[in-house]
Amino acid sequence: MAREYLKKATLTSTSDASDVHDIVQGILSDIEAGGDAAALDYAKRFDKYEGSILLSEAEIEAAIAQVPERLKADIRFSHDNVRRFAEAQKGTVSDFETEIVPGLIAGQKAIPVNAAGCYIPGGRYSHIASAIMTVTTAKVAGCRNIIACSPPRPGMGIAPAIVYAAHLCGADRILAMGGVQGVAAMTFGLFGLPKANILVGPGNQFVAEAKRILFGRVGIDMIAGPTDSLILADKTADPFIVATDLVSQAEHGYNSPVWLVTDNRALAEKVMELVPGLIEDLPEMNRDNARAAWRDYAEVILCADREEMAACSDEYAPEHLTVQAEDLDWWLNRLTCYGSLFLGEETTVSYGDKASGTNHVLPTSGAASYTGGLSVHKYMKIVTWQRATREGAKPVAEATARISRLEGMEGHARAADVRLAKYFPDEEFDLTANG
Repeated sequence: MAREYLKKATLTSTSDASDVHDIVQGILSDIEAGGDAAALDYAKRFDKYEGSILLSEAEIEAAIAQVPERLKADIRFSHDNVRRFAEAQKGTVSDFETEIVPGLIAGQKAIPVNAAGCYIPGGRYSHIASAIMTVTTAKVAGCRNIIACSPPRPGMGIAPAIVYAAHLCGADRILAMGGVQGVAAMTFGLFGLPKANILVGPGNQFVAEAKRILFGRVGIDMIAGPTDSLILADKTADPFIVATDLVSQAEHGYNSPVWLVTDNRALAEKVMELVPGLIEDLPEMNRDNARAAWRDYAEVILCADREEMAACSDEYAPEHLTVQAEDLDWWLNRLTCYGSLFLGEETTVSYGDKASGTNHVLPTSGAASYTGGLSVHKYMKIVTWQRATREGAKPVAEATARISRLEGMEGHARAADVRLAKYFPDEEFDLTANG
């Protein structure tokens, strides 16, 4: 049967996209020209904050002292899990060398970037977990300079728990500045900071646009849109848990899509019955987001069988993908497009968002069809090298000269010619393009 939409989205994540490019470009240009003073002016305007921009050790310690011990323990637990997973990821990349042909050795090196700028949202929500996800991976990767940047609250500064998490995870400097001005400060090396080689971490549309504009001058992890989540569920799934998981992700934002894909009509209808009540039971701030996200962006899709469900999921390429169905190994082997996969009722996206160890900085808006999420690899340059004996270089030089001439690149050919002439003066070579 064709897919049946029991609930169809009326809007998409780009429906309300506004043109923020000119605004962001103007701010970046002002700050690049005006330096520290311009960044401070924007901080006063947007952050409404005039306190310390770079936190001192004393200020860090004072913030840490405000964090309850139980919360510190939870943050340490999350940090340990993220660190262990990142260390295992790093172990999958190694330096190596191999003999391509006799006498020609080529190799690979994984070199961490020097400076990482980690943006940690801190406006409506204090994104403690984003500090853990971004700073920990940079530290494990081996970055020598890690800057944690988070918006301060008027009269308060950065949330103490964010300060504690960033410090615990290895941030070298903590910058109390939000939005475009914070991104600019890390990129341009303001306030005595090293210029960031890569910018990572989630943010609002202005932060995302700043990263888009600056990409090329610096690396970025990805350009993030509204978070999205998809659940694949069959007749064995618990409708209450499915509904709860959908609502838990809808609270991210009014335009955060959540999707249920199933081959069981009864399950779908029960979930649709349960969701509104679960939303209304949330606190007001969360309720407003979830209500709008469910009303305007959510979809419930009925498929013929699990193969059609998997194909549907791969087309959506969700940021978060949950499977609550039989035969989890089949799904693990079949599914190909997702940012992070959660197999079985015993896992949930919330675990990955906060404490289980996998990273929560993930591709959105279908980008999971071509890229994965933040990892130690994003902070590392995989570079190559080579060396050769004169005999080993001989056949390479001959091939290079002839290919270059066929392409019309005589300068390249002569770089090979001179070596053959120097190393093998008594030999003759046919180095013409059509020899």
